[in-house]
Amino acid sequence: MRAVEIPPPVPIGKIKSFGPFGPKYEVGQALRRKDDGDWVVEVTLVDSGERAEYRLIRLLEDPEAD
Repeated sequence: MRAVEIPPPVPIGKIKSFGPFGPKYEVGQALRRKDDGDWVVEVTLVDSGERAEYRLIRLLEDPEAD
């Protein structure tokens, strides 16, 4: 039987930007764990509404947007 993996805390609903000057995105929920231990998180681009997948380790390094 496979163990259920509990995702790490994710700042769901926070608005962040890709780096200091990149586009803004809203943080969604963790989707799945990668083989390297990192998690894939769903993000929604604020300007276009487009949804994308983004690595949690990068998301945590991105600044909060105004």
